[in-house]
Amino acid sequence: MGETMKRYAHLADLEALVGQEIGTSDWVPVDQARIDRFAEATGDRQWIHVDPVRAASGPYGTTIAHGYLTLSLLPLLFETGFAIDDVKMGVNYGLNRVRFPAPVPAGSRLRGRFELLAYEPIAGGAQLTLRTTVELGAGGKPACIAESVSRRFV
Repeated sequence: MGETMKRYAHLADLEALVGQEIGTSDWVPVDQARIDRFAEATGDRQWIHVDPVRAASGPYGTTIAHGYLTLSLLPLLFETGFAIDDVKMGVNYGLNRVRFPAPVPAGSRLRGRFELLAYEPIAGGAQLTLRTTVELGAGGKPACIAESVSRRFV
């Protein structure tokens, strides 16, 4: 967990924070080994992801992470982005919108910034809609902007 991770004592405390940033994750490395493992797990072995020699003369000059790899890192980014002490369980409910504005070159690092867009009480907890902006360590455009919906239970 990040040393500066924001902590909230109660899930209900977030209701007043709609429209605000509620946390920023630690940096996560995206090296070629992680890209290769994702390619193996998904069967997406396109050369732009897994062939460094061919990718060197491609449009980005190197291999790049799969967009879905970047998206799949959201749970890891959430873990160090913020904590809610009384939440016992969380489940992904879905995505409203996802975009990949910039490629993630192998060797990059990523972090998430979390803005709470909506808080809806549900039986046993709340449904949270968050805009996650996945930033590249090198700056520039974000690697991903995803609006995710999760249900957290106390």
